[in-house]
Parts: sequence; structure tokens; C-alpha cells
Amino acid sequence: MTAISQDTMGRYGAMAARARSEQMAFWCIGPAVFLIVVTTVVPFATVLAFSFTDYQLGDAGLNWVGLANFSKALGDPQVRQAVTNTFLFAGMVVPTTVVLALFFALLVNSRTVTRRFYELVFFLPITATMPVMSLVWSFILHDRIGPIARLLQYFELPAIGFFSDPDFALGSIALIAIWQHTCFCFIIFLAGLTTIPKEMYEAAALDGADRGWEKFRRITWPQLAPTTLVAALLTTIRTFQVFELVVVLTSGGPAGRSQVILYKTYLEAFSYLRIGYGSALTLIFVAMVCAISLVQFRIARRQQAA
Repeated sequence: MTAISQDTMGRYGAMAARARSEQMAFWCIGPAVFLIVVTTVVPFATVLAFSFTDYQLGDAGLNWVGLANFSKALGDPQVRQAVTNTFLFAGMVVPTTVVLALFFALLVNSRTVTRRFYELVFFLPITATMPVMSLVWSFILHDRIGPIARLLQYFELPAIGFFSDPDFALGSIALIAIWQHTCFCFIIFLAGLTTIPKEMYEAAALDGADRGWEKFRRITWPQLAPTTLVAALLTTIRTFQVFELVVVLTSGGPAGRSQVILYKTYLEAFSYLRIGYGSALTLIFVAMVCAISLVQFRIARRQQAA
């Protein structure tokens, strides 16, 4: 009887300990799950529901319109131009950013005394808020009072409307984005370079790969493939999310040449108060980002498999 009682007590004790462990896990994970639901799931579900309605902010009621908002978006020339501008913007920013960031990271990684200084220089633009830096760049590239304009006047060259000329507006915004995103990717590449063992370079030198290009081609680049994927993916997402630059510098102009999909969504939802249509554009934007990310992942997997 004593043995049975001890065995029973042991089982009850184990069950009680497991229950306490599950309760502790619930109280630890529960608040985080609640925040995720409140800040992510509920807003997304709300946007999804509104996208199938004609709701306008301030109206007392709404009507179910099905896929009418999505059909309207596909036929809207302004939306098509915004999507085109977004892809053009990403095409200018992403590859240029990755190449420049890798180049600067390789240069700084080879230094010893001044490395900390350059790390600080590249890290500072990341800490600056984009609206504030947009104001600074708007002065630098101002077509009348900016230092670039004064320099052009000094050499008797025609002024350039970086933000007022349709041919330069989107490219000027891309230039500023490259400046900030390069600093961000620089930190990522520099961290990736520090993880490459020095023994690999020493072994390659014994095999005859003692030149800089040979080391980069045979060791550095293959080892940085995952880091490059992360840098390209994060830069793509951040590029598609461009908003502050457009708002502060051009407001989508001139003639819609710098209007991107996120700014178009903002106009529809918060300027024209067409919440239903703006919600549909939001879902289209999310689908674009997810599709681009999926393509990048598949390309990376094929490269790793090869």
C-alpha cells in the first residue's frame, strides 16, 4: 500500500509540476500573443473586410461590393503608374545599394586602426529619422538656393530641378534612399565578413589564391551568399515601403512621376477618405512584397542547391 501510495503521489506531483509549467508558459507567451493579435491580426482582418466594401470615412453605412475595388485598381491608370514607379524605384535602389554596401564593407573590413571610425560614420545615417533627413536633402538639392544649384551657377551650368523635373524626381528620391540603405546594408555585410574564418583565406593562399579578386571569388562571395540574400530582401522590403521621402520632397509629383503605390494608398484612404478602395490597394501592396520576397527566396535556394 505504501508503494502504491508513493507511486500515486509521484504521478500527482508530476502532473502538478506540468500544470504549473504550462501555466507559467501561458503567462509568459500570452501577453505577446495578445499584442500580436491586437496589432497585426485584427488590423489585417479589418483591412481585408473593408477591401470588399465601398466604405468611405464618415459615411453611416457601407455596401458589399465584392472584388469591385480590386477590379477598379487593376484598371486605374494612376495605380498602374504608381506600381511602375515602385518597381523602377526598387530597380534603381536595391542592386546599387547591395553593390555599394558590399564594396564599402570590404574596404572597411581590411582596416584596423580606423575601422571603428568608419563604422560610426556609416551607422549615423541609420539613426537619423527619414523625415528630418528629407528636409536636409530638400535643401541640398534645391534648384535655386541649394549648394548644388550654387555650384552649377558658379560654373554657368543650367539649373536642375531635382524634385520639380519629371525626368529627375524619382531618380533623386532613389539617390537619397541609396544613401541611407547603403549604410544599413553596410552593417549587415560587415557583420557577415567577421564570421568568415581567417583559416579559409590562409588555406586559399597556400592553394595559390593569394590575390584580392581570387580571395573574393573563391571564399568571400560564396560565404556571403546568405548575408547577401538577407541584405537584398530587407532592402527590397524597405524600398517598397518608401513613403516619407515622397511625402516630404515631391508629394507624388510632378505629374505623378514619383508617386509610388504606398503613397497612392495613403491618398485614397486618408485624403480622399475612400477606405474600401484604400484597403484594396493595401492588400495589393502586401501581395507585391510577398511575391518579391518569395522569388528572392527561391533564387537563393536554387543557388545553394547548385
